Amino acid sequence: MKLVKSLLLGSAAGLIAVGGAQAADLPVKAKAVEYVKICSLYGAGFYYIPGTDTCIKLGGYLRAEVALNTNSSYGTQSAAPASARNRLSNYYTMRAREDLNIDTRTATEYGVVRTFFDGVFSWTTGGYQGTGSATGTTAYTGTLALNTSGAVPALVGSSINPTDGGTSGGSLGVYYAFIQFAGFTMGKAVSQFDAPWTNYPGNNFDGLVGGSGTVTGINQFTYTADFGQGITAAFSAEDPTAYMQAGNLNLSGAAGLSGVTGAALGSNAIGGSRSPNLVGMVRVDQAWGLFQASVAAHDNHVAYYGPVESTGHPDDKWGWAVQLALSIKNIPTGAGDVINISGVYTDGATRYNFQNLAGSTFVMYGSSGLGAYGSVAAVTAPDTTFTTGSQQENVKTWGFRGAYTHNWDPYWNTAIYGAYAQAQFGGAAKTFLCGPAGVISSVAGITGCSPDFAIGQIGVITRWTPVKNLTFSADLTWTNVDQKYSGVVTTTAISGPNAKPAAAYELKDQSSVTMLLRAQRNW
Repeated sequence: MKLVKSLLLGSAAGLIAVGGAQAADLPVKAKAVEYVKICSLYGAGFYYIPGTDTCIKLGGYLRAEVALNTNSSYGTQSAAPASARNRLSNYYTMRAREDLNIDTRTATEYGVVRTFFDGVFSWTTGGYQGTGSATGTTAYTGTLALNTSGAVPALVGSSINPTDGGTSGGSLGVYYAFIQFAGFTMGKAVSQFDAPWTNYPGNNFDGLVGGSGTVTGINQFTYTADFGQGITAAFSAEDPTAYMQAGNLNLSGAAGLSGVTGAALGSNAIGGSRSPNLVGMVRVDQAWGLFQASVAAHDNHVAYYGPVESTGHPDDKWGWAVQLALSIKNIPTGAGDVINISGVYTDGATRYNFQNLAGSTFVMYGSSGLGAYGSVAAVTAPDTTFTTGSQQENVKTWGFRGAYTHNWDPYWNTAIYGAYAQAQFGGAAKTFLCGPAGVISSVAGITGCSPDFAIGQIGVITRWTPVKNLTFSADLTWTNVDQKYSGVVTTTAISGPNAKPAAAYELKDQSSVTMLLRAQRNW
């Protein structure tokens, strides 16, 4: 027994000794640490994603702001309830927003592969419209409700569904999401038609007319050729359905009174998508500044004259637009001073002038000096107009926008900016609406009739940057609607959430003043 025990213990000791020797022969390796390395290929802020040859850069901003004399977002008082200018209108609207962008780049044998994403998380106090009954309206029934998502408020008990995201829900927006490879851009990016400063030649105000502005991106397939020395050219196929359709109006559905007091000139008859907008651009970007020429073609595709196929339809009609943009840098007035200007002409492609954030329909109320209850300006500019049985007729527009920015010192700068845009209807539309037996000219009280109109804007902004990437700004904008109707009309009903009664209204130009106070930290 003692012999067996001794053999077992000896064997165990031998195994332990052999195992120890083997372990000693195989060194233990610690897991390699993947340190983040700077990627200097594409400028400051890029790092290699550990374990890959792809470089990544994170960026964005956080802003807090309050807009005065506007609703929901920072724009002019162009629609109810802001345009009503009564107890349903917000005196102020507050917003907090975080922007996050992710830029990745990888060098390949075919050139750099780039992806870019930009999204915003926003909380807006929304367009509060009161809690009373919407009496005195025809298009809205039910109770006006507070919406906390930042979108247009909904009506409780109506056919319009609420969009309330919850008391802390806020909203998420995707601005840009695109891939760039071998000169191609595929996805949601700024239109190649736009000037590099889009809606902002020197301002924070979103609603400038007088040019294109796809600041939240547009789906596209683009090829860009780089000729060196800052000279590039691009050709792009861009999706118009989200932002670039101002409408194709069948005037046969127009009612004279609602047309002149509510800009309801007919029924919108846009058909399904048939062709992307075709855009071409040439740009020279050098130390002295920038020059860009852009052209676009837009297919106006209408559905049917009536609710069924057998009613027929007008043929497609192409519209077009051309824009010139110029930036002059390092002007003698001061280091970093700049002038940005652009001009545009459209024929059946209105959104390239009255851009999406400005809109092309304005219905604004004010006071009257003629003894009427109030005054109103109601105008709209679609892409085309037609009547049942006829072909489309393009609406023509032209406009410009620009700004001069002066740097007082490294911490303070001021910009003066302005814009102007005019819309002109075709002869057939004017005859139908304002001819001797026109739909609008026949309304009692009309003394002057034309659907044409103009928008003029001027503003000033001052920015203070006490430390790098932290800016406080105050932006003041005046907008004027120059409408061409005249007279005093008596309404039977006023549609929309504005609490306006059926009464006598003078047809009169309107203006509004808005202000934005903003704090923004870029990173």
